Amino acid sequence: MPYEVLLSFMLTFLEKIHLECSLVTRDIQPFPVLDLGLRSLLKLEKDYEISFDFLEKNIQPNIIYKMSDPFFCHYVFLLLPDTPQTTILAIGPYTNANVSDQTVMNLVETSSIPASLTPQMLKYYSRVPILWDDSALFAALEAFGQKIWGGPDQFAVQCVETRRSGFISPIVNRYSTLYSDTSINMEVLEARYRMENQLLRAVSLGQTHRAEELVDPFPWGPIEPRSSDSIRNVKNYMIIMNSLMRKAAEQGYVHPIHIDRLSGYFARKIELISHPNDVSQLTREMAYKYCLLVKNHSLKAYSLPIQKVITNIDFDLTADLSLKAQASLLNVNPSYLSTLFKKETGSTLTDYVNQKRVGHAILLLNSTTLQVQAIAQQCGIPDVNYFSKTFKKIVGKTPMEYRKSITHPSLP
Repeated sequence: MPYEVLLSFMLTFLEKIHLECSLVTRDIQPFPVLDLGLRSLLKLEKDYEISFDFLEKNIQPNIIYKMSDPFFCHYVFLLLPDTPQTTILAIGPYTNANVSDQTVMNLVETSSIPASLTPQMLKYYSRVPILWDDSALFAALEAFGQKIWGGPDQFAVQCVETRRSGFISPIVNRYSTLYSDTSINMEVLEARYRMENQLLRAVSLGQTHRAEELVDPFPWGPIEPRSSDSIRNVKNYMIIMNSLMRKAAEQGYVHPIHIDRLSGYFARKIELISHPNDVSQLTREMAYKYCLLVKNHSLKAYSLPIQKVITNIDFDLTADLSLKAQASLLNVNPSYLSTLFKKETGSTLTDYVNQKRVGHAILLLNSTTLQVQAIAQQCGIPDVNYFSKTFKKIVGKTPMEYRKSITHPSLP
C-alpha cells in the first residue's frame, strides 16, 4: 500500500479526536459492530446487519460516504484503494449535538423502547463523541482522499441515511433478559461501592497495608465509562478518588492544611496521566500517602487546645511558637497549657517544636543547596549557633557534618 504512512497519520488523527475507527475487510463476517453496542442493547441486530450489509455490498471506490442513522449518530466509510484485500475505513459513531435527556426519553417513547432501558440509553450517548462541527473532519478526509485517489476531482462525498426496518419480534420477547442484566449491573455497582467504602475506612484509620490490599489490583472493570475519551474517563474517576480520600483523611482528624497540600499534589499528577496503565500505580501511591498522612498527622488523640497548638506549629515553623505566645493565642494559663501538652504528647512544647524544626532542617539539607544560615531561618531559628547546637543535640551531628555525610557517605 503506497500511502501506508499517510493512512497511519489519518488513524492517529482520528484517535486524537476520540473517534472510533476500524479497517474492515470483506472476508470478515459478520460486519464488525461499530455502533458501540447500541443495537445489541435494543435487540435490533437485524437492522444493524441490513444497514451495514447494504453498505458493504454497494460501497463504491472514490467515494467518501457519510451515513446518518435514526439514533442521531453519524459514520464515515470509504473504500481504500490498492489494498491486498478489499478494505473499508470505517469511522464513528459521533453526533453533531448533545443528545439531551429529553431527546432520549422522546426517542424511547416514539420507538416503543421499554422505559427501563432509558438509563442505559443515557449512558450510551454519554460515550458517543460530539463533533459540533465536523467540517474539520471532512477537510482532513478530503485532503486524505486527494492523496490516495490522485486529486480533488477524482472522488466525491455522498450522504446516506439509514432507516429501521421495523421491530422483528414482539417487545416482550426481545427484552426477556433485561431484568437479569439489570440485576447483574446493580450487583457490580454495589460491589464497587463496598470496596470504595472499605478503602476510605482504611485511609481514615491510616491502615496502609489494608489500603494497599484493596487497590492492588484495583478492579477497574466495573467503572462505567462517562465519555468516549478513555484517558478522560480514568482522570475523572481519579479526581473523584482524590476527593473521597481527602474526606477520609479529614475523618481521620487530619487538619486541612496537610490534606490540601497532598490533594493538590495528586490533582497535578492526575492531569499528567497519559495512558490508562498509569492509573494503577497512581492509585497505590494515593492510598499509601493518604494513609501515611493520617498516621503522621492525625489529631484524634489530642484535646482541642493541643490540636490548635500542633496545627500552629505545622502551619508555620518561623512563627513565635513559645509557650507564652501559644497560651496567649488560646487565652489560657501558660502553666496549664504546659502541663496539658506534656500529658498528651509526652514531650515539652519546646522539645516538640525543636524536633519539628530539626526534622524540617533535615529535609532541606537533603533536598536543597541552601546555606546552613538560610536553613536555620527557614526553620524559625535565626541564631545559626543556637540552631547548630539544637541540631547536634537531636541528630548527633552539626548541620555541616550531616550534609557532608549525605554528600560523601564514605568520608568520616
